Amino acid sequence: MPPLSKSHTSLASRRSSVFNFHQPAPQPDVYYVGVDVGTGSARACIIDTNGIILGLSERPITRHELKPSHITQSSTEIWNSICFCVKNCIRDSGVDPSDIFGIGFDATCSLVAISESNDQPVAVGPDFSDNKENIILWMDHRAVDETNAINATGDKCLKYVGGQMSIEMELPKIKWLKHHLPGGISDVKFYDLPDYLTHRATGSEARSFCSAVCKQGFVPLGVDDSTTGWSKEFLQQVDLDEICEDDFRKLGGIPNKNGTYLSAGDIVGKLTPQSAEELGLTTECIVGSGVIDAYAGWIGTVAGKVDIPKLQELSEKSDGSIGTACGRLAAVAGTSTCHIAMTKEPCFVQGVWGPYKDVMAPGYWLAEGGQSCTGALLAHVLSIHPAYSELAHLSEASNLSKFDYLNMILENLVTDTKSRSVVSLAKHMFFYGDFHGNRSPVADPRMKASIIGQSMDTSVNDLAIQYFGACEFIAQQTRQIVESLTKSGHDISCIFMSGGQCRNGLLMRLLADCTGLPVIIPRYIDAAVVFGSALLGAVAAEESVAEHVATKGRSRRSSILVSQKSQTSLHGGGGAVEEPHSPYTAPSATASTTNMSALVYPTAGHHFSMTPMDEGAEENVDYFNQPTYKPKVPTTSEEEESDEEETLSFGSKSNVQKGLSQKLNKLGLKPLSTLDSKKEKEPNAGDKLWKIMEKMTGPGKVILPSDPHHPDRKLLSAKYEIFLEQCKQQQQYRDLVDKVELENLKGLRV
Repeated sequence: MPPLSKSHTSLASRRSSVFNFHQPAPQPDVYYVGVDVGTGSARACIIDTNGIILGLSERPITRHELKPSHITQSSTEIWNSICFCVKNCIRDSGVDPSDIFGIGFDATCSLVAISESNDQPVAVGPDFSDNKENIILWMDHRAVDETNAINATGDKCLKYVGGQMSIEMELPKIKWLKHHLPGGISDVKFYDLPDYLTHRATGSEARSFCSAVCKQGFVPLGVDDSTTGWSKEFLQQVDLDEICEDDFRKLGGIPNKNGTYLSAGDIVGKLTPQSAEELGLTTECIVGSGVIDAYAGWIGTVAGKVDIPKLQELSEKSDGSIGTACGRLAAVAGTSTCHIAMTKEPCFVQGVWGPYKDVMAPGYWLAEGGQSCTGALLAHVLSIHPAYSELAHLSEASNLSKFDYLNMILENLVTDTKSRSVVSLAKHMFFYGDFHGNRSPVADPRMKASIIGQSMDTSVNDLAIQYFGACEFIAQQTRQIVESLTKSGHDISCIFMSGGQCRNGLLMRLLADCTGLPVIIPRYIDAAVVFGSALLGAVAAEESVAEHVATKGRSRRSSILVSQKSQTSLHGGGGAVEEPHSPYTAPSATASTTNMSALVYPTAGHHFSMTPMDEGAEENVDYFNQPTYKPKVPTTSEEEESDEEETLSFGSKSNVQKGLSQKLNKLGLKPLSTLDSKKEKEPNAGDKLWKIMEKMTGPGKVILPSDPHHPDRKLLSAKYEIFLEQCKQQQQYRDLVDKVELENLKGLRV
């Protein structure tokens, strides 16, 4: 395999660049908590003022499908799981709860039903006697007819959700509940799950633009002559008169009248005494406005510090506003993948949700594309192959993951078959993998997979080739999404990845070579989303932290905390931490015990360099292995500088925090300059968010695309044309046979 392309910058220039720096000392008594609620688990993390994760905990949450397509969850269980995780983080990190200044939440875009009369959960069916099951999960597909009825209106609000409302959004679910919930929805108010969590934490009815605009049909004021956000005519047309009552009270009201709507990280309020006690925090902890989970992935990645000339050039020209993030595509990968990009002006993209205004920052627009299955696709391709059991046995015996083992097989096949490269090895495998329909840019749920090039080979080698085909499909479809965005006005400069797929070096290399864009892997691969939610808490608490630093802790906050600590010691509430479960029943916490102080706060003379992934790569080596972080120690000459790779873990627990305040005080280290008490011109909400993101996100790892004339790039470009043809022809074939069948049915009726 030919060697990978080199960095654009020399080692000497990188050494003097802004990306080589001493990690600043953390403010020893300032921390933030992030909470992430995914489809299958709740997570929490604690970060310091440099964005270093000091504790990370996870707990599974259940979902029920008592009837096909009816998938529910419990907000009570989710809140209890959040509290468990936050308390675990506090215990594991050694952080004093009174030093946690802010908390942020993200969650899936699921519908939560709550009684208006008592603020308690309301059953959403199919078992309406079980009020604990009060969440209709995003993936619930019960509201087929309701979705069709809503889309048949052609209302102008639909053009801001990709032209039609998805069955996974919330108005179809509300419409279904109106006609199936015993007694109707007269006593029910509705939240998107992130907004419910901030409500549960603060008691506030404030809603986020992220949830309302992206999933509920809210059109911000001034957009298309919107004066209330909600369209009374549209909601009445779809038979939802109830949620129009009292100026749309059930959905959060009208902005600046009876409702409050916030951008990411805006202050919602402080924790209530009850929620503070349940979380193990204090009532001085400030809650930032939440976001949908994929958007927290955007927050947690796109400000990563990387050595890419174009980004450096754009950063130098920027005015420090959040507009600097325009053109940075976040790919938040898991079972599926969401692609999120920001623009200053609205860009309408066929098959892509949005553009959504104000969801991240006032005056900016976001587009959301996506692939229906990526992680799920790779798992499916492996599981259905006859050699899957053999692969599982071989990979386990080799102490490798299945994907790493398949990557090794592909490397060996290149040698054994004397092929030019791994890409050439699969040149006659044409894999189109929309097994679960297409989200973007075709936006056709009827799309299915088609594979050309299969044989009767049932060996592990054949499985490796099909696995490569699935990886190539993911990368080619990403190129298709990027091109759709670009044609409509986006200027995409790079892709910021997150999620476990980042560990698959083959997939990351294919993404770079197919799209022709640098791919950046974040410092925290698996924790990028929960890290992003912690940044929301940091944004919300910024002024409180500045006051605390300016008064050296002698603030109203301090006196309140002293009082609360006394109350806690007397009554066992507030910051009391729940004891961990028995090791036989406790969920496994994922916080690392690696000593982060050695990696993140090095001794004098050490520094960090964010270099492209392929710098110094050996031939036939780094195609498959893409670590996330490379700390470098300077030596006396460039030739002697080490290229040893190290992977940065989630962060330390008590080993970092124990005694940290005392050590920093002895060293006389000053607070971070960004926490200086000097008053500056007040930035807008988006710029405050961007400042925190830039300060705390830390370094990323870069995979540069190969040269456009590289044989693999040329081959992948040729196969991209075939990919597009497979996509187009499937639709044509389906239309052809549907037309014939329609005529056949007409003939039978006659």
